[in-house]
Amino acid sequence: MARLPRFVMPGYPQHVIQRGNNRQQILFEEEDYWFIWERMGVAAEKFQCEIHAYVLMPNHFHLLLTPYLENGIGKLMQYIGRYYVQYFNGRYDRTGTLWEGRYRATLVDPKHYLLGVSHYVEANAVRAGLVSSPAEYGWSSYGCNAEGAEDNLVKPHREYERLGRSAKARREAYAKQGETPMADEVLKQIRDSTNKAWVLGGSEFCNEVEDLLNRRALPRPRGGDRRSEAYRRSVGRA
Repeated sequence: MARLPRFVMPGYPQHVIQRGNNRQQILFEEEDYWFIWERMGVAAEKFQCEIHAYVLMPNHFHLLLTPYLENGIGKLMQYIGRYYVQYFNGRYDRTGTLWEGRYRATLVDPKHYLLGVSHYVEANAVRAGLVSSPAEYGWSSYGCNAEGAEDNLVKPHREYERLGRSAKARREAYAKQGETPMADEVLKQIRDSTNKAWVLGGSEFCNEVEDLLNRRALPRPRGGDRRSEAYRRSVGRA
């Protein structure tokens, strides 16, 4: 089955995941984390992407970033993947593939989902049972976004900047948001949209994407009342 083309809209954020092949570990020592972190920064500048949130996990990583070039994310991921594999294979005396394959990504509705995805990314280590709070995990953007730690990889999105008039107010508001557990339904939305390459957004945003790119932003509904106005509209019959 042919892969669907990615949703690409320069200036709009995307949530990206890259995993190790067969979920194998890709980061072992502190030097590994620093190497990939540094390559991410170089790639972001080189290919005109702004990273708003990230987490580096032992066997995968997440990025929430905005590209400003049509092929910005693809180039960034290719650059990171190539340089890290060269480094990793040399350091650990191995050969062969390291990555699962094609990275997964979803276009994110900034108004309704950007901050939620940011918290989702930074809470990854908590969900994995590595720490009890995002603040305890050193390899994410949480320290920057919620605590003001210096992190050259992170560029705040305008939705983050709307949280307060000062940097302190924004950090406090962001940290407070993160204290509220994410609803299971929202977690599922984020995961499904990213893994299945659909748009993560409200109806207005999805309609905008469909109009601009001339393709469906969401999967067709299954079952339901096929005579209903909502169903007909969802399949382009209304």
